[in-house]
Amino acid sequence: MSDSIRILMCAPDHYDVDYVINPWMEGNIHKSSREKAVSQWNGLYQILKDRSIVDLVPPQKGWPDMVFTANAGLVLGKTAVISRFFHKERQGEEPYFKQWFEQQGFTVYELPKDLPFEGAGDALFDREGRWLWAGYGFRSELDSHPYLAKWLDIEVLSLRLIDERFYHLDTCFCPLSGGYLLYYPDAFDAYSNRLIEMKVPQEKRIIVEEPDAVNFACNAVNVNQIIVMNKISEALKGQLQNAGFEVVETPLSEFLKAGGAAKCLTLRVTEPVLEDVHANTMIETRVIQMQGHLLDAGVLSKALDLVVESGGSFKVLNFSLGIERQSTSAAEVRVSAPSADSMDEIMSQLIELGAVPPPQEASDVKIEKVTKAGVAPDDFYVSTIYPTEVRINSQWILVGNQRMDGVIVIGDNNKAYCKLLRDLELGDQVVVGVGGIRTIKQSDSREQRSSSQEFTFMGAGVSSERRVELVVEQIAWELRQIRDQGGKVVVTAGPVVIHTGGGQHLSRLIKDGYVHALLGGNAIAVHDIEQSIMGTSLGVDLQRGIPVRGGHRHHLKIINLIRRYGSIVAAVEQGALTKGVMYECVKNNIPFSLSGSIRDDGPLPDTEMDLIKAQSDYANLIKGADMILMLSSMLHSIGVGNMTPAGVKMVCVDINPAVVTKLSDRGSVESVGIVTDVGLFLSLLVQQLEKLTSPYAATVS
Repeated sequence: MSDSIRILMCAPDHYDVDYVINPWMEGNIHKSSREKAVSQWNGLYQILKDRSIVDLVPPQKGWPDMVFTANAGLVLGKTAVISRFFHKERQGEEPYFKQWFEQQGFTVYELPKDLPFEGAGDALFDREGRWLWAGYGFRSELDSHPYLAKWLDIEVLSLRLIDERFYHLDTCFCPLSGGYLLYYPDAFDAYSNRLIEMKVPQEKRIIVEEPDAVNFACNAVNVNQIIVMNKISEALKGQLQNAGFEVVETPLSEFLKAGGAAKCLTLRVTEPVLEDVHANTMIETRVIQMQGHLLDAGVLSKALDLVVESGGSFKVLNFSLGIERQSTSAAEVRVSAPSADSMDEIMSQLIELGAVPPPQEASDVKIEKVTKAGVAPDDFYVSTIYPTEVRINSQWILVGNQRMDGVIVIGDNNKAYCKLLRDLELGDQVVVGVGGIRTIKQSDSREQRSSSQEFTFMGAGVSSERRVELVVEQIAWELRQIRDQGGKVVVTAGPVVIHTGGGQHLSRLIKDGYVHALLGGNAIAVHDIEQSIMGTSLGVDLQRGIPVRGGHRHHLKIINLIRRYGSIVAAVEQGALTKGVMYECVKNNIPFSLSGSIRDDGPLPDTEMDLIKAQSDYANLIKGADMILMLSSMLHSIGVGNMTPAGVKMVCVDINPAVVTKLSDRGSVESVGIVTDVGLFLSLLVQQLEKLTSPYAATVS
């Protein structure tokens, strides 16, 4: 037993599932066995009592969830922060926990009553004592984190939860001794996962798969090298044992019905204070003002939803409602974000909705000079279609030549205008950040207004598809034959390959030696690199299939990044690009040619804007080809088709029948047309090639 570790528990004398405040409780009202719950709790109690000192807080009738003492509060040294429960069903527990902490001699802090924070359920100390991981999104508010940093004098790292099944941080995240971490990544947003990866080395991260996660494998109690939990798979147990931990399983099924397990049933009340660790929080806070038809036009709700969906938090400080038909409303809102970068992203989107800082907080626009022609400073503001003003010398100046996806440049006599990236000249003064910028939106009358749509790309989904397995099987066989016989396959691909999720499959084909040249335009490279670095394609999150707020700027940011490095090859060689279609081309010495067009943004430095030269490059790469795969790129496919001699097998895949028909009309018997979604086609093709290369396929052949 460790005398240095004390754990607080509460007997389940009054435990039951009396209401629904999380997904686990649904369908389990009064379905928990009191006798079984007591037996399971006693099993956990005895295990922990043998390894630590266990204190008990008296249970109180009418508060069945008091058994989950992790939510009593948060303790560091002799300081305790009492929980402010989100749901009224648990708020009555607060005075009993407060009384216990005061009786034990803790200095007790209380958050404002309207600021939810649910204790060690949503705040977990790094077991090395270096920082506090603090969750938010369902039960605790982001705005509680600065209080924790101040009162506990510790660095706070904010993690946003996005899966309602894992409503508390301790349901999906468990810091372990020795700097290890047991966690379920899918419970967090992309920013939080990046933060975790930055703070915890890969060899210390133990990732939990969904089957273990829903059994609350992460809801575990760590006492030195012992981990006590409900139950886990043999595979996960092996990982933990290899890391030097002893796993002790104890059944807690009755408590899972209420959404808790081992960690939820305990609160560690001996957390040591390290002298060299002090308060720090990355949380940024801004106050914005909005005016217009905020309610009936949905502007305010859209703004608040935007803040939350982008990982932030808000509090409406003041609201003045327009009381007549044509009256406008006004709101003042405090916005919080987990980092400065997140705040800038949120603010750039709020600006598009007409948000401005209060007059007393308004600042002039920030400017940086262009140090390389055609390359903007890293934090350049991406212009929109909306009329925009910038604040210079405390005066708002209208931006000229307004256009989408441009850069705002401040010229002589403080004139502001939009420029394209490629037109930037050495010494140009470019607007950076989001301060000192506002958009101008006219408040339409009620008769003129209609529900507006957020500006996003790819608003519609795929309209049709059909089974293509039989055709794919033949194509896969021929691809295998060509590769094994030293032949040549050329791929012509459009950006739809990336949008439909086919990029990973095309990357696999290149890596496995099935592609010997790649032809395309500026777009496929831009959106492949965007997907590889930012996880989106034209601003759409390919994992979830939904637009990311502000994602329509991502492709411009990527173009600027590659222009800074000078080429795609340089970006790969210097470690900026580490995966994707273009990465595999560079790493496997596969030549590629990107042909530009009048619609291209940027473009990338590798894109050939001289179309005559681009045609010549295409023709050279096609020479000696045995097969050409034309993947959802009408203009490039038609151009390639017109310069391809007879005898070359051509496979044209497109959702548009007209494209397939036009290529097939060349009269070549070697042409195959497939009307389907290109992402589906590539997925099936890779699957079929895997079958051909399996030991079973080799045996039967």
